[in-house]
Amino acid sequence: MTENTPFDWRPFLLEWSGEWADSLPGGETRGEADEAARQARWLGFPPASEERITALEKRLGRRMPPSYREFLKVSDGWRHAGGFVSLLAGTADARWHDDESGLAVMFEEYLDEDAGPEERWEVDIWRRGLQLDVESDVTYVLLDPEDVDEDGEWAVYTWASWRADSPERHANFLAFMRDMHREFHSLRARPGDGEPEFVNDTTRKLDAAVEEARLEALRGGWERAGKALDEAKGYNRPRAAGLGDQIRRLLGQTYMVYFDGLVTDPRYAPELLPPLVAEHAAHSYRDDSTLTFHLRGADEDLVSLAYATLERVRGGTYRYTAAGPFGEAVERARGLARWGDTDGAWRTLMDALPLWEPPGPDLLAPLGWVADPVLGPLLTPERGRELLSAPRGGQTGGAPGPTAGLDPDGLAWLAEPDPGNNRTSYRFVLVEGVEPEELPARLADGDDTVLNEPMTLWDARSRLLHDRREFSSYDDRALMAVGRAGTGWSFAFDGDPAPFDRQRFVSPAPAAGAGTRAVVVWSGLRAWYGEPFFHLSVARDGVEQYAFTYADGAVRRSGDVPRALDPSRFFGAPEDAAEAERPLLEAVAGEFGARLPRHAIVNGRLHTFTTRSWTRPPGDGETYTVIRMN
Repeated sequence: MTENTPFDWRPFLLEWSGEWADSLPGGETRGEADEAARQARWLGFPPASEERITALEKRLGRRMPPSYREFLKVSDGWRHAGGFVSLLAGTADARWHDDESGLAVMFEEYLDEDAGPEERWEVDIWRRGLQLDVESDVTYVLLDPEDVDEDGEWAVYTWASWRADSPERHANFLAFMRDMHREFHSLRARPGDGEPEFVNDTTRKLDAAVEEARLEALRGGWERAGKALDEAKGYNRPRAAGLGDQIRRLLGQTYMVYFDGLVTDPRYAPELLPPLVAEHAAHSYRDDSTLTFHLRGADEDLVSLAYATLERVRGGTYRYTAAGPFGEAVERARGLARWGDTDGAWRTLMDALPLWEPPGPDLLAPLGWVADPVLGPLLTPERGRELLSAPRGGQTGGAPGPTAGLDPDGLAWLAEPDPGNNRTSYRFVLVEGVEPEELPARLADGDDTVLNEPMTLWDARSRLLHDRREFSSYDDRALMAVGRAGTGWSFAFDGDPAPFDRQRFVSPAPAAGAGTRAVVVWSGLRAWYGEPFFHLSVARDGVEQYAFTYADGAVRRSGDVPRALDPSRFFGAPEDAAEAERPLLEAVAGEFGARLPRHAIVNGRLHTFTTRSWTRPPGDGETYTVIRMN
């Protein structure tokens, strides 16, 4: 909008006035002014003449911004702007605020000594602003003569102590009035007892847009659908929030995502309750008093289901299931993901998505799987966009291109810094021709030969420390995650190993390679403490074939190391040791054709177990400490 193409205020204001009049309960006692406005179906006042507007501008010493000026030509003031401003200023009442509210002084007290000019400029709005609220529920409305756009429009700032700590900005007066119209709708959208049904041209248009957005989302047009749903949500239209939240959740967003109006529907609860409950579990710290707040209107059975689901989510036992062929694909995907093939699991889900049958029209996509401890980590924002872009639920449209896989080939990714820069040392075992569930029998003893349920390595370590009662200075039993390492190989991986002790280290390769081939790698070339080191050992049929260890700036080797892995090709000056990590990992991957799944190890949930010690027993005369806890 520019001053040359002014907004046509009259139709907008007439429509708003009629909607307001029709929303009032019959027989309700109200003041004279409001009753007159109801009968006239007009919330405004007579238009201001050019002379009155000019007199206002002369009194204030500033020309009014275009949208406010054009508004005054239609109505010299306004009643009930939103839900909390009962009278908005016209030419007679607009005045400089001059910190009448004391808010400038209050906000200045909040500024620290490092506050910059921009923060102080924001505080001064309460001194320089033009006050438009005349009667309100402790709500201030100010036009800012210093926040001006290229069309000469002044920004509007509103503030109420019970609403937010900082003022809300509206781009101009027209934007403010549209927001207040939206606020009026939002507050009246769900009438109380004795109030008339809130139906008008605006609600009918918005509800039709919600339905079209639902179909558009199922056709794969999630961006257009999301915009339409957000617009309708601002007016508090039914279904808009619940539909829009499904899009947001698949994009990885969880803040203020409650599936309002749909999560309590028994048709959709099996899909929408789990992600809602999982988010609650992640942030509730065992205070479950707020869970039912987002289940208003739910019957006892659904509330019981919510708490049962919460217990399973917290215990790591929640398993997403679905009916029909899509449900069969879910099980295949879980089988791939639990052993680390997250890329294959995702493709399995996407290939089966056309077979998914929604339980009702308002479920836009399968969603319960995002709370599954094994399937949930498959979701990334890119994958969420792929799923949302795929036609489903009986709708047709163009199929999206597949997202790129998250797992690079080989092992070299281990040489790259992780997001927290914590992976500076790691070790892993590769075993050829065996399944991952067979690894504990090769690398552990006794009770430790049973795999734990899939969980993050962080959770697995926390549980291990919580249950552990004995700690030995000589013991180095590794907590390792297991999975498939490409074609024909399985892996066991430890991303947080104990310090490397070359004098006492015993490679697990011979035991792991009984009847097959096993490879052990332990890298500390980027370790935060101690000298850099690297170990490689290879065994076949239970016998070590060759090995080398780089430590203390020197290499010690045994057996016939293949030329591709010859340490002399990688290690030179001690200060350059860290540079050898990537080429060494590339050489190991090339020699054995194995790989490690980055996404599953870093972000996923894998089975874990504890190995036997990677160090030899103490010799005669060697002392060590054992701590036992009751």
